[in-house]
Amino acid sequence: MAAYEYDEGGVMATYFLITFLALILVPFTLSSFGGAPDKITHGCDCDACVEQRKRTKKLEGGSLAYLLATGWAIFALAVYRASKMKGTSSVYDPFEILGIASSASEKEIKSHFKKLSRMYHPDKVKETAELTIEAIQDRFVSITKAYKSLTDETIRRNWLEWNNPDGPQTTSMGIALPPWIVESKNNVWVLGVYGLLFGGALPLLVGRWWFGNRQKTKDGINARSAAAFFKSITEEATTEEVVSALGKAYEWELPTPKKNAQALDAELDELDKTISQKVGQQYAEVKRLAKDANGDLHESRRRALILIYAHLTRLPIQSPALQTEQRQVILQTPLLLNALLNVSTARNWLVPTLSVMRLNSYLAQALPLNAPPRVRLTQLPGVSKADIDALTPRPREMTEVLSALQEKGDACAGQVQKAIQKWGRVEIVDAVFKVIGERIITPSSIIFLVVKLRLVPPGTSTEKKDLSVDETKRVAAANEKKDEEFLLTKGDAEDVPKGKTTGESERDYRTYKIQFQGPPSTGVFTWKVFVVSDTYVAEEANRDITLKIEDAVVDGEPSEDEISEPDEDSLAGQMAAMRGGQVKKKGEESEEESGTDDDEEDSDSSSDSDSD
Repeated sequence: MAAYEYDEGGVMATYFLITFLALILVPFTLSSFGGAPDKITHGCDCDACVEQRKRTKKLEGGSLAYLLATGWAIFALAVYRASKMKGTSSVYDPFEILGIASSASEKEIKSHFKKLSRMYHPDKVKETAELTIEAIQDRFVSITKAYKSLTDETIRRNWLEWNNPDGPQTTSMGIALPPWIVESKNNVWVLGVYGLLFGGALPLLVGRWWFGNRQKTKDGINARSAAAFFKSITEEATTEEVVSALGKAYEWELPTPKKNAQALDAELDELDKTISQKVGQQYAEVKRLAKDANGDLHESRRRALILIYAHLTRLPIQSPALQTEQRQVILQTPLLLNALLNVSTARNWLVPTLSVMRLNSYLAQALPLNAPPRVRLTQLPGVSKADIDALTPRPREMTEVLSALQEKGDACAGQVQKAIQKWGRVEIVDAVFKVIGERIITPSSIIFLVVKLRLVPPGTSTEKKDLSVDETKRVAAANEKKDEEFLLTKGDAEDVPKGKTTGESERDYRTYKIQFQGPPSTGVFTWKVFVVSDTYVAEEANRDITLKIEDAVVDGEPSEDEISEPDEDSLAGQMAAMRGGQVKKKGEESEEESGTDDDEEDSDSSSDSDSD
């Protein structure tokens, strides 16, 4: 039988804690210090971008580092405590107690026992302050039991069957609970704590999790934000309407300002005035569209719009609290814009879809909406609008800016060159519709839109060397084979060899695919493919393509040209004439028959002459 006792020393609890912490800390520590690849593997190499990636990585990994350090500290304390605990062997070994080898003979065991008896008999050992009479007696009893376990048949059987020379024993199982929890005088308090935990805290925690999830959509935004998107976006929505819809969402996405935040209102008001002066009517229109049905602009919407436009116009913010709030707002925009994009694409609206995609790049580069070409050049690191205006002649392309800075010997020319070398200017190499294993596209078939894209940084030449006819055919066949293999894969983008960029791989472009089901009827459908960068402003490309749906041709079935017209005097001919179709005249039939007969006669005569 098993006897349960409370482990007042906490031995089992300590070992449980060590095991639990090891299972969590080891994999997380290896993942954080194992050189995991960065999210941006081939980004810009200028100093500003490199520093920004370091700051982002530090912010993302800072909390994890603190948690790991705390966890390992607790782990070390638990190991230290376990090392100080006295443990007992669970396997009874008489050879270990006697201090002899397990291969010793019975004669050697007896001889060794006599030697130990002379040394440790209670009459031979004197009691000291460290060695009490009870300890002396227990040691001798243990030696005697070990000897009998090896020589006495009954005791040896008990040892082998029950792991104890005294036979079966009660099993003691410790429970890592302090004794005061089970003491009768503390029953009321213990029950009260259990009631608060399981009757109050646990339902509250589950309720907050449940109702919190119900308020979120699958895109991770508040359900009321999604409802505001559906109501605000129209088929011809302008950029101002898209930004105002984004601002509306912050009523539920951004926490209500605290009372102490009123001290920051003065700086917010100053930013509001500066933005109105720089942006003008567009900013006023966005705020007007962001108002609710009563004509009021919610405080959270107002603060979010001010902080977003301060970011777009690159206005400095002095207050650390406002800087933190602006960071929260800007980091929330990708999630909201993705949800807004899903709303727009679900309705098949092109104009708002493009506006949302372009807004991502304006936020990434911190440029005013619909910035003119001259302002777009300020995407280059260390280059401001004043620097562009100071250059003569005034540059229109990034390569011209680089050349002008190099001629002046400007210190930022090297950073600009690094940025241009990794610039994400896209070029559509090809865009076609394909069906696996088919040359034509039939109704209701599974169609793949295959788009091949190439990154061409400014100033890069895309001209290729001329190939021979055989080499061109070989390359075309190899590319066709790779395209067919790519269509059979599950991914939406073609894999690039590890450690290489798109331009360094075997093909200087990358292939992407979108799968959909074709229309149920035949016809010609005109499409337009848009590729819009979410990082670089005004870097986009488009191409018109045609989808032709044809009926399938069955092997052995005669084509329309092979089917002869019906006779004029037949029932089919009369029906065809009533429908306005073509029929075969009676005279034409006789001519065809005579022509056929003549051919037969010619063939007969030729065969006769051959036989002669």
